[in-house]
Amino acid sequence: MQISDKRKAMAIPAVLRLSFRPFFLLGALLALVAVPVWVLELSGVAALTAPAGGWLAWHRHELVFGFAGAIIAGFLLTAAQTWTGQHSVSGWPLAGLVLLWLLARLAWWVDEISLLVLNALFLLAVACVLGRMLWRARQVRNYPTVFLLLLLCASDVLTLLGVQAGNEAWQRQGVLAAVWLVSGMMSLIGGRVIPFFTQRGLGRTHQVTAWPWLDWFLLIGSVLIAALTALGLMHDAHWSAGVLFALLGVGHAVRLVRWFDAGFLRVPLLWSLHIAYAWLVVACAGLAAWNFGAQIAPSQALHALTVGAMGGLILAMLARVSLGHTGRPLQLPTAFSLAFVLLNLAAMARVFGVSLDYSTALWLAAVGWSLAFLQFVLCYGPMLCKTRVDGHPG
Repeated sequence: MQISDKRKAMAIPAVLRLSFRPFFLLGALLALVAVPVWVLELSGVAALTAPAGGWLAWHRHELVFGFAGAIIAGFLLTAAQTWTGQHSVSGWPLAGLVLLWLLARLAWWVDEISLLVLNALFLLAVACVLGRMLWRARQVRNYPTVFLLLLLCASDVLTLLGVQAGNEAWQRQGVLAAVWLVSGMMSLIGGRVIPFFTQRGLGRTHQVTAWPWLDWFLLIGSVLIAALTALGLMHDAHWSAGVLFALLGVGHAVRLVRWFDAGFLRVPLLWSLHIAYAWLVVACAGLAAWNFGAQIAPSQALHALTVGAMGGLILAMLARVSLGHTGRPLQLPTAFSLAFVLLNLAAMARVFGVSLDYSTALWLAAVGWSLAFLQFVLCYGPMLCKTRVDGHPG
């Protein structure tokens, strides 16, 4: 039976054997292209055919639901195989999910109904596949991931209904709600894997013990912000929101302090994770300060979250997970740590540099971001399209 199963698995094209392969590659390609296209359009340099709702709507949506959505799908559907001990989606069913994601990207130039339906179907399909695997294994601990995916789908529907109706408020509320749902997912998954990866990577015998109350607070706090944002209750600055953001920032900072080990400063696969998580603290601190009346642009704090935390954590996770799941030792390709440096320089330019020279900082951020994901595509693309080096399926 095992021999038969292995033969069937090995007969599947390598890129379709597990979800991380196509979705990591496609998500990175979208990230690589989407940011420079947006900056070119914003600067008036390019004159491409505008998508439904305009370029701002496309930019907001695609970097959250398109890029992050692909990475989340690839990570969760791959991790679920480890969590449950069951075979995850592969082969033609996985190809169907990939096609659905691709069609959802192209639908911006078709019509708004297709755009809404295809994007919602993709997230629902991922949630159903993941939920079925978790339910069959009674993996109660991971049920929140399905809940977050369903909320992400609801945020996507709100955003795209806003595109259909030309309602700027709905679009903004939906996208910002999604950003905080992704933040909640980063808190949930990052809270487990960052200390674990640090312990394993440094050969420590003791792992930092989790504080469940803090884990739940950070997750529920992010979901609460997402819900209030979707309802249009977080548009204006208010001290009560400042308190919530401040508490979240302190909670994330406490985690970082508890996870700290000077040894990870020598390991790019580890310091990249910790620095990305630190951007969450910066984002929460910035939003807290804005709500308390400080003269800070909320968009700068938002990009600390999206570029620094989300982009940084995604790139760091892609680099590590892709090595492990292709049967390779956890050693970065030559000079790949440069990608982590470029990504963080891009975040610094977008968050802090825009206060000095907006246009120049925007271009620097776009170049740094794109070069970081270009390096991933060039270094990891061949790995993702080839069979595991140890001969195992997956």
